[in-house]
Amino acid sequence: VSFNQPKFSSTPIWNSNGIIFANRSIVGAKPRAIFVSPNNTIYVANQQNNTILIWHEESVNPTKIITGNFTKSSSLFVTSNGDIYIDDGQENGRVQKWIVATNTFVTVMNVSSRCEGMFVDINDTLYCSMFDHSQIVKRSLNDRVMTSNLVTAGTGSPGSAWNELNRPCGIFVDVNLDLYVADCGNHRVQLFQSGESNGITVAGSESLNPTTTLFLPTGIILDADKYLFIVDQGNSRIVGSDLNGFRCLAGCYGIGSQSNQLRNPYILSFDRSGNMLVTDSFNDRIQKFLPVKNSLTLSFNQPKFCPGAIRNSNGITFANRSIVGGHPTAIFISPNNTIYVANQQNNTILIWHEENINPTKIISGNFSQPASLFVILNGDIYIDDGDKNHQVQKWSAETNIFVTVMNVNSSCSGLFVDINDTLYCSMRNHHQVVKRSLNDHVMTSNRVAAGKGIKGSASNQLNSPVGIFVDVNLDLYVADCGNHRIQLFQSGELNSITVVGSGSINPTVTVGCPSGIILDAEKNLFIVDQEMSRIVGFGLNGFRCLVGCYGVGSKINQLYYPSGLSFDRSGNMFVTDTSNHRIQKFKYLKRYCANTLSVVQKTYSSLLTNNNQMYYRDCQKENFYYESIQVKVNKNGYYSFRGSGGIDPYGSIYNNKFNPLDPSENLLGQDYDGGFDIQFKLNIHLNVDMIYVLVVTTYESKEIGEFSIDVLGENEVFLDRLSTLVNIQLKYSSILTEDSPTYYRDCQVPQCHYEALQIHVNTTGLYVLWSESNINAHGYIYKNDFNPLKPPENLLLSHG
Repeated sequence: VSFNQPKFSSTPIWNSNGIIFANRSIVGAKPRAIFVSPNNTIYVANQQNNTILIWHEESVNPTKIITGNFTKSSSLFVTSNGDIYIDDGQENGRVQKWIVATNTFVTVMNVSSRCEGMFVDINDTLYCSMFDHSQIVKRSLNDRVMTSNLVTAGTGSPGSAWNELNRPCGIFVDVNLDLYVADCGNHRVQLFQSGESNGITVAGSESLNPTTTLFLPTGIILDADKYLFIVDQGNSRIVGSDLNGFRCLAGCYGIGSQSNQLRNPYILSFDRSGNMLVTDSFNDRIQKFLPVKNSLTLSFNQPKFCPGAIRNSNGITFANRSIVGGHPTAIFISPNNTIYVANQQNNTILIWHEENINPTKIISGNFSQPASLFVILNGDIYIDDGDKNHQVQKWSAETNIFVTVMNVNSSCSGLFVDINDTLYCSMRNHHQVVKRSLNDHVMTSNRVAAGKGIKGSASNQLNSPVGIFVDVNLDLYVADCGNHRIQLFQSGELNSITVVGSGSINPTVTVGCPSGIILDAEKNLFIVDQEMSRIVGFGLNGFRCLVGCYGVGSKINQLYYPSGLSFDRSGNMFVTDTSNHRIQKFKYLKRYCANTLSVVQKTYSSLLTNNNQMYYRDCQKENFYYESIQVKVNKNGYYSFRGSGGIDPYGSIYNNKFNPLDPSENLLGQDYDGGFDIQFKLNIHLNVDMIYVLVVTTYESKEIGEFSIDVLGENEVFLDRLSTLVNIQLKYSSILTEDSPTYYRDCQVPQCHYEALQIHVNTTGLYVLWSESNINAHGYIYKNDFNPLKPPENLLLSHG
């Protein structure tokens, strides 16, 4: 291709401060069109004097200026041979091509509108986005005769239906000939798959999957992994997608002319190094944003856990009161496993370097009762000093001194520094989260990130916020303690969504004054549920209690009013167990994940009814309906069976076969309570050359209803139903009396009354004989004949 589609890391970021590549004196007023070729030649259309400016790699000033008879060009495109296609539609109704070999212009397309976007695909087809006609047209450049254009998207009338556009702007055509359109007037990006006239909304208004809010998008490009990058003109920013969804990349600090701002940008293009060049139209300049680093390295740990990750319920006391003082709240662990804890009692910061039992460094300062701290990659420590001194301080690892970096009028119950070096403070007493950019050398007033400063439970209010977390999309999560909920404030939004707790749209889990929050690599939430003295987390099967699940107390499996949590790089969880005056470490039991049970290999759904077979579960006297399922695997390994449903399922797994008359025979494992939302969970190693039987029954006797089983593992699993539904063929009723004959049952119990019945069937198969009575009945089946003087003779089966 003739343009750059860089391959970025999983979460790329760019320096929020742009460099002015060219100003008004060079590119004229309100520049729109820019193009960067793979050899880093940059092309810009100057609308003011109707020229094309060309910079060859690393040139500061244009190395070539092409003059033509085109006017007010909105777009241009350069092919691999250096030919330039330029919009000349507004006044002259055409697209022109400047031929590099002859240095001349020729008309290559007739249009009835200016081309706000232009593209030449891999088949040498030229596309024009006709803004005024709400349509995309195309023609093959291989056709020597300039025939009528073909319509590829839009009806020619503005509209918002799937086959309509409203003032389209930038366009992009990938190697599959799929067409992406910045549908400006509809505030969305549309994908028209090759040959299709109906579009799919992939970003913005009315997209099938929630993406990002757009306002008048004008430019679009895809990277090597087909992630979208969009010029969100009306919001004066650049947004992009990656593994974690959409987020703001540049111009994320409001509309303006500062180096970290844009004003009505129009088009973007990448150079081969991944630098982003943007026509900052209403600032009359071209801005260049440099990638910060090849990959986004966070200063804290976000482990990737296996589904249903298990932690030891018994904690290890990492540090007690003699070290961390009374009521510790703040803890932070860096990727190199350095642990930081604030001692509120003697106003120090304790530091443990990896694998040290005792602190390796103690930092003293003039801060007072710090409730939170945050550490960035270079080792600088941000610490709360708001309660008495109304400030946040930074300890510099390089100079070993403290400086004030933020003025606050409340203690910061939570601190966070995001990927753009913005510092956040959660002011519990003022019911608000505030922020300021650390790139601003002048310490101006803070900006409001969440909350109105007045206690409340509306979507734009908070009540005693504590812990905070900002993800790579700049979405803010707040532990809204007084409202017993977790609020999500999406980037730039002051109205929030309740994602956990009181008032959440989807039932999740009940939390009481949540105080700490963190997300793992999969964006699963982990919450310090302070009032319930536990840690809850989200996984494959929803929320469940992880640690502190055995009531409030000081035992090793208990917590007492915990405040904060942090993960080390191995996934072990460290909790400030505040009212027990200790730091507890809960080990991540990775061995139970075995071969990383991350993939759902099979989902099995069924129904227990009155027609299912029954047995005495655990040799109890109550009857239980059950279903047996044969299990085979094609590779040795660990597998996890997760049961859930409308019933309260009870799962057991057997080696080779299941004997309903002796449920303990061949039993490998059983479970009936895997967590709040998982009703049973069986993690077990299975061999390829074995047959296993999974039995699903219920916790309560004779319960019926639907259930499902998810089987997780690295390899394929085969499930086949074994048990058949029971169709009652015959009911027989009788009574044992004093006149009934007697015998020595099992040659041991004398004087047992009995009744013998002869059984005939007309079809060979599986039959179930079941008794219900008010006596302690025993049943025996014999082949051919029953001899009461020799009960073992001809005996096939017995139960009782």
